[in-house]
Amino acid sequence: MKVTFFSHSTCMLEIHDKCLLIDPFFSGNPIFKNRNFVKLIQKIDYILLTHAHYDHVCDVEFFTHKFINAVVISNYEISNYFDKKGIKTYGINYGSFISFPFGKLKYVWAAHSSVFNDGTYGGNPGGFLLHTDEGNLYISGDTSVMYEMNLIPHFGKLKLSILPIGGRYTMDVEEAILAANFLKSEKILGVHYNTFEDIQIDKEQAKKRFFEKGKELILLDKGKTIYV
Repeated sequence: MKVTFFSHSTCMLEIHDKCLLIDPFFSGNPIFKNRNFVKLIQKIDYILLTHAHYDHVCDVEFFTHKFINAVVISNYEISNYFDKKGIKTYGINYGSFISFPFGKLKYVWAAHSSVFNDGTYGGNPGGFLLHTDEGNLYISGDTSVMYEMNLIPHFGKLKLSILPIGGRYTMDVEEAILAANFLKSEKILGVHYNTFEDIQIDKEQAKKRFFEKGKELILLDKGKTIYV
């Protein structure tokens, strides 16, 4: 499984021949000062949306017009919102695993909020638990640390967890360490930090704190990739 980090919470997962874009945030992102981000994305089969906030959904329409067969997967309310715009969607909610060509996907709880910029209700925020023949991945979405995270490893061992670490609106570094313990996850990709002034962190100190707790915190530069 190939994981590419673009910035904020935006990542691309490549599983066999399928490309999954997570929470696309480019055009309104201060890290991308021009539209050269378009060159970074060559293929999209699915777009996974954790919740409706602008910094997670603002480029859905752009990419679904560019890649007309891409399918948006999110909760019922978000899927319905984009379905009304003529975008292909697959609505889910908290419940069972659902089989897709890339593996099995489960929408799981997140402690946050969810509303579109125009005030439309975005349903319950969530994350994704992804089981594939290349390993299992947890994408928490924007969230506080929750005791419900203890349930995740009961479904299978995780190769990687993608967790926010910027604080204020989500977990900070210390809370993400606690979350990693709940998840029994040894390898964490940190997201949702340093995009804006109010979610700045010391990257080296953050990696040190995870290392002291027996965990590996991976912090990738824009456009960099890891294989898990």
